[in-house]
Amino acid sequence: MLDGLEVTLVGSLGAVLQRSDSLSLSAGEIGASGSLYIGGAVLGALFFGRLTDQLGRKRLFLTTLAVYMVATLATAFAPDYAWFAVCRFGTGFGIGGEYAAINSAIDELIPARLRGRVNLAINGSFWLGAALGAALSLVLLDPHVLGPALGWRVCFLLGAVFAGVILLVRRHVPESPRWLLSHGRPEEAETVVAQIELEIVERSGNLAPATKTTNYGAGRGPSLAEVARVLLIQYRRRSLVALALMVAQAFFYNAIFFTYALVLSRFYGVPDDRVALYIFPFALGNVLGPFLLGPLFDTVGRRRMIAATYVLSGLALALTAWAFVAGWLDARSQALCWSGVFFLASAAASSAYLTVSEIFPLEMRALAIAVFYAVGTGVGGVVAPVLLGLLIQTGSRLAVATGWGIGATMMLLAGALALAFGVDAERKSLEDVAGPMALRPPSNGA
Repeated sequence: MLDGLEVTLVGSLGAVLQRSDSLSLSAGEIGASGSLYIGGAVLGALFFGRLTDQLGRKRLFLTTLAVYMVATLATAFAPDYAWFAVCRFGTGFGIGGEYAAINSAIDELIPARLRGRVNLAINGSFWLGAALGAALSLVLLDPHVLGPALGWRVCFLLGAVFAGVILLVRRHVPESPRWLLSHGRPEEAETVVAQIELEIVERSGNLAPATKTTNYGAGRGPSLAEVARVLLIQYRRRSLVALALMVAQAFFYNAIFFTYALVLSRFYGVPDDRVALYIFPFALGNVLGPFLLGPLFDTVGRRRMIAATYVLSGLALALTAWAFVAGWLDARSQALCWSGVFFLASAAASSAYLTVSEIFPLEMRALAIAVFYAVGTGVGGVVAPVLLGLLIQTGSRLAVATGWGIGATMMLLAGALALAFGVDAERKSLEDVAGPMALRPPSNGA
């Protein structure tokens, strides 16, 4: 939600930040601040991902949220571009770390039978934040409320307040018992599990007895060389699938989301102050996709559903591009088409995060998430907006559709790889999907 809030706020506030009564930024400076946010997210994921495996899920998801909160609070008081740019980098740095810490915690605390739908729902909440960001900008920038000069600062200030509330709630999320066991702290792990079991027994009655055990090699975490061996040799097919999924969804999303305002204004004549309205149907499709399709990832299965959502999203965008070139759409129908496309694509993108968070061993889970997030975000977050921006500048519908076609093709290829080499991880213990590194399973590449 926080990521969606930040990305949408800057997109919605772009014109306001160029005004003389705000920061007087140029279009180039606004674009550069977006790149700094993405760069911060990439570096933050890698930095905090490694620390999450070493120091614990809870400690790091509190730390990364605090970094985000301080940076976005400071953004509200930015007097010039330099301050604003540093704050945008810091905000991204915290958000990038969030992805590694939170996705690790989700998978290690949620029962196997529900892990898919819960992970998709939480990652899909990006779009609740996006809708909130659009609503804040529409209301607070209204001259009858606060107006542009003050409203943009309050938007960022409310983001920090929102983060503070989440920080208070998040303190009650326990540390991962799996992480505690792997770091030689079995008594603390038992305390966490006993408390969870007590709450369940009070609500639902006695639990069935445990039927299996898993041994963890407590001690030092894996070296970077050991992590590389797992990614490149032991689980090379999984790494290929994870890389394809993350890069494809990042390109696909950024190609549309970071340029949808340009398409609406240049090709459909939508006024700048009305563009934010069109994000609501877009966000609705993105929120409903993971919530409604998420349960199927636990019942129909990971491999089939990942392949289906990726392939269908690619086909849906290709059809939308065809209608766009043919001139069959207006601003409203274009927004509705995007809503339908991203009903599927949001579930697909969320499933990419689910995949990278459950198919690698516990000892390197957060770093694996960080690596694939960083590569996907770095490629998609940098290449897609620049490429689509240049294509939109040509004024040619066919050129823009070609850019969308590249994204659609990437999704089709990623879906095919997932179907061929994906892992059937549904309703399985994480240890059955990828055993602890201390057990050294055979290197078969799967």
